[in-house]
Amino acid sequence: MAVTLDQTIAQKQHTFLSRLFSNQTFWVVIAVILACLFLSFATDSFATSKNLFNITRNVTFVAIVALGMTFVIITGGIDLSVGSVLCLCSMVLAVTMHAGYSIEIGILAAIVTALAIGAFNGVLIAYVGFPPFVVTLGMLSVARSLAMVASNNTVVFQFGPDHQKLLALGGGAWLFGIANPVLYMIILALITGFILRWTKFGRHIFAIGGNEHAATLTGVPVKQIKVAVYMISALSAGLAGIIQTGWLGAVTTNLGTGMELQVIAATVIGGANLAGGVGTALGAIVGAALIEVIRNSLGLLGINAFWQGTFIGGAIILAVLFDRIRNFRRSD
Repeated sequence: MAVTLDQTIAQKQHTFLSRLFSNQTFWVVIAVILACLFLSFATDSFATSKNLFNITRNVTFVAIVALGMTFVIITGGIDLSVGSVLCLCSMVLAVTMHAGYSIEIGILAAIVTALAIGAFNGVLIAYVGFPPFVVTLGMLSVARSLAMVASNNTVVFQFGPDHQKLLALGGGAWLFGIANPVLYMIILALITGFILRWTKFGRHIFAIGGNEHAATLTGVPVKQIKVAVYMISALSAGLAGIIQTGWLGAVTTNLGTGMELQVIAATVIGGANLAGGVGTALGAIVGAALIEVIRNSLGLLGINAFWQGTFIGGAIILAVLFDRIRNFRRSD
């Protein structure tokens, strides 16, 4: 029996809608939109230009680190050190510039620090066989300690001759009044999406997360790619640290404390699977957006800020539950 053109089109449309409705990122986007609409009517201050500017700028730091974390989680790994790495790279930048060096030297020093930490984590995990949880948990403590040593546990707020350049880098709005951190986030998200969707490196990352043994048998350089993804994760934390230093205008040794929870939450809420094999750049962004909207709404609605962890933790559990239900339906 021949299939008509109309039947073929209808089948494709049905398949597209089925994929869309089973996509966790889609539902997170819907949740963000509904939350924003509700808060716009429930409060007088949510939809103001100042508050929206703060939300979009605040979400960028978690989102940028979440983009790097996405690479790691797709391979089935985890990186608990990102908050401390952000702090250390921020401190390296601040101390270097405070000593009189240029902003270029300071940024280079911060990036090299991030890449060195990522390489160290990756080598221990990929080549020595340490569990990612253990290695990155240890690095969480080591990096925070090194930040304290570098600054003698003091606040650094003077950045030498290029002080104003750094503040403009993180706190300016060079294009159409859009905060610079938001522009950086968009650029990095596009780069991440391109790598994951269109490059051999991206395909190898998904292959490792899907079945590491099969990936090894098919010739995927698993160990090298694992090292690379942890370097990318640390680099994203370092870049976020550089940008956040320019935005804040000061660096303290508690910067980034607890950030790893928010980053992992953003990635998982956005659709990444902690078991590996699933994750997108868009998911990391919308996951971070939902967390920031929740955080912002607590104050506007007069809810105690201590409830933030409960809402974020609950969102993680719901995201994992959604993924379990989706996998269960597919198995049927």
